[in-house]
Amino acid sequence: MKSYRKELWFNISTRRGFMNITPQVEKCLQESGIQEGLCLVNAMHITASIFINDDENGLHHDYEKWLESLAPHEPVDQYRHNDTGEDNADAHMKRQIMGREVVVAVTNGQLDFGTWEQIFYGEFDGKRKKRVLVKIIGE
Repeated sequence: MKSYRKELWFNISTRRGFMNITPQVEKCLQESGIQEGLCLVNAMHITASIFINDDENGLHHDYEKWLESLAPHEPVDQYRHNDTGEDNADAHMKRQIMGREVVVAVTNGQLDFGTWEQIFYGEFDGKRKKRVLVKIIGE
């Protein structure tokens, strides 16, 4: 069995945002040479997320509104975590909702997606560099 590991780095210029990272993950798969196996994509930061869904702007807008209604950023003093001097408690909660990682099957050297599926990086406390782990195992 082969194993491949690569870190991808992202710096979203806004506090929150979504980025389609499917092309970067597909490039990793090609670099790995793995034809059959599994691909893990993992946000390596506790205020960022990796998820799979449709690449549609209306949906991303709806996610933003929905997440803000579940865990609003302000007032920042509503969260005990922010008593430490942070202002990102909402980002931790948004990450928990959207998830830490995804696993995609690799079949015939391709990510084995369903219709419209793409991999996204979700940022909830941006304006700084954060990393994403891509780990691919198989033959």
